[in-house]
Amino acid sequence: MTQGAVEPRASTPPATARSRTALLPSARGRVLGLCAALVALLACAVGSLAIGSLGIPIGEVLAAFTAFDDSDAHVIVTELRLPRTLIGLVVGGALGAAGALMQGVTRNPLAEPGILGINAGASFAVVLAIFVLGVSSVALYAWFALLGAGLAALMLYALAGAGRGGATPIKLALSGAVLNALLVALTSAVLTFDTETLEQFRFWIVGSIAGRDTGVLLSVAPFLGAGLIIALLAGRRLNALALGEDVARSLGQSVGRTRAASGAGFVLLAGGAVAAAGPISFVGLTVPHVARALVGPDYRWIVPYSIVLGAILLLISDVLGRVAAPPGELQVGIVTAILGAPFFIWLVRRRRLASL
Repeated sequence: MTQGAVEPRASTPPATARSRTALLPSARGRVLGLCAALVALLACAVGSLAIGSLGIPIGEVLAAFTAFDDSDAHVIVTELRLPRTLIGLVVGGALGAAGALMQGVTRNPLAEPGILGINAGASFAVVLAIFVLGVSSVALYAWFALLGAGLAALMLYALAGAGRGGATPIKLALSGAVLNALLVALTSAVLTFDTETLEQFRFWIVGSIAGRDTGVLLSVAPFLGAGLIIALLAGRRLNALALGEDVARSLGQSVGRTRAASGAGFVLLAGGAVAAAGPISFVGLTVPHVARALVGPDYRWIVPYSIVLGAILLLISDVLGRVAAPPGELQVGIVTAILGAPFFIWLVRRRRLASL
C-alpha cells in the first residue's frame, strides 16, 4: 500500500469509545459549536469593556468607538479596557493552543507550559534581567521572557533526548518536571538575596493583563501569530502521533520533524503569552481537555476550539477578578488558578478526558 493511500487515514483518529461519546461527534455539530463559541467570545469581549469597578452601559461602550467625546467613560473604555481586552483575547488563545500542542506532542494529559518548565524559564530570564541589567520596563520584560522560554524548551529537549530512545513522552515529562524545579529554585535564590528585584518581579509573576498597553501586544504579536499558524497546521500530524510513534512512522510521518515543528509552535505561543502577561496557569492545562470532551481526539478540531475557549476563559477570569474584591482587584493569574483547579478535578471525575 502506498503512502498516499494511507496518509488520509492518519488525519482522522479511529473512532474510540470516547470519541463516539464526544458532545459534538459530527462535523456539522463541531462547526456550529465553534460558531457558538465565537459568539460567546464576542459577548465576553463586550463584557470585558463594560464591566469593572465602574460599570459602563453597553450603549456607552459602543459610543466610545462611534462618537468619542473625551468623557471619563469613553477614556476608560478606549485607553484602559480595550488594550486589556485585546491582550486577554490573544494571550488566552495562545495559552489554549500551546497546551493543546504540548499535550499532543508529549501524549501527556498533564502537559502545559507551567509544568514543563517553559513558564519557569521565562520567569528566570526576567529575574536575571532585573537583577543583572536593572530592567524595569514591562515591554522589555517581554523580550527576556520570550528568550527564557525558548532556552528552557531547548534545555528540555536536550535533557529528554539524551540517552537511548530519544525524547520519548515519559522522558519529556520527567525532564520538564526536573527543569521546572531547577529554574524555580534558581529564581527563588535570586529573589531571596535581593529584595529590590523581588519588589519589581512580584507584580509580574502573578500573571496579569492589567496595566499593559498595546505596545506589549505588538512586540509579541509576530511570535504569537507564527505559533498559531503552526498550531492550526499541526492537527493532522498530531493525530498520527497520537496513534503511537511506530504507527506514525509506518504512515510516512517523521516523528522528529513533527515534534520539532510543534515544539517551536508551543515555545512561540507560551513564550509570547508569558512575555505579554506573565505566567498564567491552568489555561493551557484545562482548556484542551474541555475541547477534547466536545469534539473527541481529533487535533484538527481540538486546536481551534482550544484557541477560542482559552480566550473565553481568560476574559471571564479577568472580569471576575475586577469585581471580586472592590475597590481593588484580583490578578487574572490568581483567578484562573482558583477556577481551573476545581474545574479540572470535576472533568476528571466526570470522565470527560478523551484519550490522547
